[in-house]
Amino acid sequence: MTDFTQTPQTGTIILAGATGELGFLIAGFVIRRGATVKALVRKGSANARIPELRRLGAEVIEVDFNSVSELTRACSGGTCVVSALSGLRDVIVETQTRLLNAAVEAGVPRFIPSDYSIDFTRLPEGSNRNLDLRREFSTRLNNAPITPTSILNGMFTDLLTGQAPVVLFKIKRVLYWGDADQPMDFTTMRDTAAYTAAAALDSATPRILRIAGEVATIRDIQKAAAEVTGEKFGTLRAGSLGFLGLMIRITRSLSPKNDEVFPPWQGMQYLHNMLSGKPKLNPLDNDRYPEIRWTLIREVLATAR
Repeated sequence: MTDFTQTPQTGTIILAGATGELGFLIAGFVIRRGATVKALVRKGSANARIPELRRLGAEVIEVDFNSVSELTRACSGGTCVVSALSGLRDVIVETQTRLLNAAVEAGVPRFIPSDYSIDFTRLPEGSNRNLDLRREFSTRLNNAPITPTSILNGMFTDLLTGQAPVVLFKIKRVLYWGDADQPMDFTTMRDTAAYTAAAALDSATPRILRIAGEVATIRDIQKAAAEVTGEKFGTLRAGSLGFLGLMIRITRSLSPKNDEVFPPWQGMQYLHNMLSGKPKLNPLDNDRYPEIRWTLIREVLATAR
């Protein structure tokens, strides 16, 4: 749980991507802190979260994301633009660039892009398609007359029970490639949203904030799975990182799905990056907002039983 008994904060957060899971959570945490949310949604959208945003207390503004002039009007009066947009190049690079230009034109002092990932600044180009897009936008953001802050959170812990099937409950194994003792960063989506809300209302944030709800190895995940199930769990080494890289290339060539945000090979790229240790977050900025209590891996795994 996160305590928000402190004095209500002021500020107007312009939030793009508020109908997505992460964006919706960010909106809720900003409002709980006493600040204002202007949620930008596509014109004509019938997303079920729009009435929920209004019930939370957000002001919902329909915009044409292809129109910088409309976005500029929507950003007027904002103290920080927060993007939780999800997509490929047309969204992460092009739409965010229009949003950035609008923020600058409207005089918004700060911008938080839709990064929420491992440290892509430490990865070689070409090792992760989705993170390459964030690197490309980051270059544009760095050159804009606005104060940027990226929030890097490792991997969403929630994915361990779904899209990233590392914990194989049926056979009681934790799947991995490479080194089972490589430390990795995990943060729940909820904790990431809570931290993003705090950062959006903090006018003194640095260029990058790094957080991890828990730093864990494959063996730590194995131990957590055993604790929550009360059963013995083992590890399953599927091969070296070189072998995983080969699997990624084969999977991508047989089923490219280049128009999908998260095809199977994209998740494999992310896992390869994490297990390599290259994008490990350091130093961590977990203590910047002491009211946030971090959710552990074992707490997330317990919900999958």
